[in-house]
Amino acid sequence: MSATQKLQQHPAVQQAQVKATYYINQLDKELSKYSVFNAFEQRTQVPKSYAFLGAVFVLAVFHSINAFAAPVSNLIGWGLPAYLSVKALETPGHQDDIQWLTYWVVFGFFNFTESFALRVVLYYFPWYFAFKTLFILWLQLPAFRGAQALYGTVVKPVFVNVHQKASSGTTTSAEATVTADGLRDRVATATE
Repeated sequence: MSATQKLQQHPAVQQAQVKATYYINQLDKELSKYSVFNAFEQRTQVPKSYAFLGAVFVLAVFHSINAFAAPVSNLIGWGLPAYLSVKALETPGHQDDIQWLTYWVVFGFFNFTESFALRVVLYYFPWYFAFKTLFILWLQLPAFRGAQALYGTVVKPVFVNVHQKASSGTTTSAEATVTADGLRDRVATATE
């Protein structure tokens, strides 16, 4: 019996293979919910879970190469949310619209703030873009609702404070109140 066969028959290796197979099957089941991954698997004959893991690996390698870290991080912050935002605009419900509008407000606020201190942050925090990517994923993923949490605790109080200072004395509070339904009505009448 060769060393490779002995290694494959070792209980720890067999247990690791069983666990890996279980997690790959769970990932495959989760990815099956999205038509993009199903279409990719049909076109390429590559299992969607392997393609997803390969893409994560490639992004991790790009993050370790300093020149690619910022573009990859910004692509993750823009690519999927842009696609899902367009998709949300085409659905009749408003819940997904709220999620993606909130994401874009928080993402824009974060990028604006980041632009002031990026050089200093990069000097003291070399893996900044890897953590930024994790932060962006936390903002995006519906399981965490990070964008809505940050909007309620950081962005909205800042906006309300700035808005009150800017509108004090210039408009009445009834004129300053804008609702999403009111904006939709204005857009609908403007496009007719």
